[in-house]
Amino acid sequence: MTSKRTMTMEKIGFIGLGIMGTPMAGHLLDAGYEVVTTDHFAKPAPELSAKGIKVVTGNDAVARAADIIILMVPDTPQVEEVLFGGKGVAEGLSTGKLVIDMSSISPIFTKEFAAKVKTTGADYLDAPVSGGEVGAKAASLAIMVGGEEASFDRARPIFDKLGKNITLVGPNGSGQTAKVANQIIVALTIEAVAEALVFASKAGADPAKVRQALMGGLANSRILEVHGERMIKRSFAPGFRIELHQKDLNLALEGAKSLGVALPNTSTTQQLFNACAANGGARDDHSGVVKALELMAGHPVA
Repeated sequence: MTSKRTMTMEKIGFIGLGIMGTPMAGHLLDAGYEVVTTDHFAKPAPELSAKGIKVVTGNDAVARAADIIILMVPDTPQVEEVLFGGKGVAEGLSTGKLVIDMSSISPIFTKEFAAKVKTTGADYLDAPVSGGEVGAKAASLAIMVGGEEASFDRARPIFDKLGKNITLVGPNGSGQTAKVANQIIVALTIEAVAEALVFASKAGADPAKVRQALMGGLANSRILEVHGERMIKRSFAPGFRIELHQKDLNLALEGAKSLGVALPNTSTTQQLFNACAANGGARDDHSGVVKALELMAGHPVA
């Protein structure tokens, strides 16, 4: 007998309609999903209202109204508040519902949250993403998932509307662990591009031409392409804010300490982010790390 789930599209709750969440929810609406959100933080963007997003009051009401509830909020405390605070998602959960946390948070707390959600009869996936605002708008996000295979299979049609590289990494917490590893690579690569462009510019070379030349060789990367251009054009409006990358590197460094692992270059890059934040750049795009290097060099890239 064909299950109801295969015959009808599941109703989706979406909590966290910021830089990333707004285009992600828009893709789901475009795909024909019914999407419900809460007015707790702010009203949805006009483009989502135009596409028919429904609004209820309270995170618990979102959970009651939806089959699958997606979270996309900044950090671990916000996820905990949304799930288990007053009128939290957990109050509206029941057997058969699925929570998908697409925020980037602590792998350790993720395991605790998953265990608590499962006591309601619902299931839980941690599914953080990489690709930033550009990837969210283009529906080309990389999605790293932790949880049970059956829940992953259930969520896969939704993930397919949001991203291109979708991987079940392992049990709950594994998706967040993969995202922390991703953020280490991204931070260190951005810092390397920044160092290279500061060096080239102070040496008298045109940084735009240097970037163009490097994009034809082994040093080429998406970060050199996108963030190198941001550094040269001084375009630091956030796709992903420095303060959020600081949060992710804190997760990396805290995890490394508990595991007895040394992350020396991660630590150095975090200090550069800290310097930017201390000089008013916490809400700059993370490509703005170049400003800390420019300050030390006494020379701007452009």
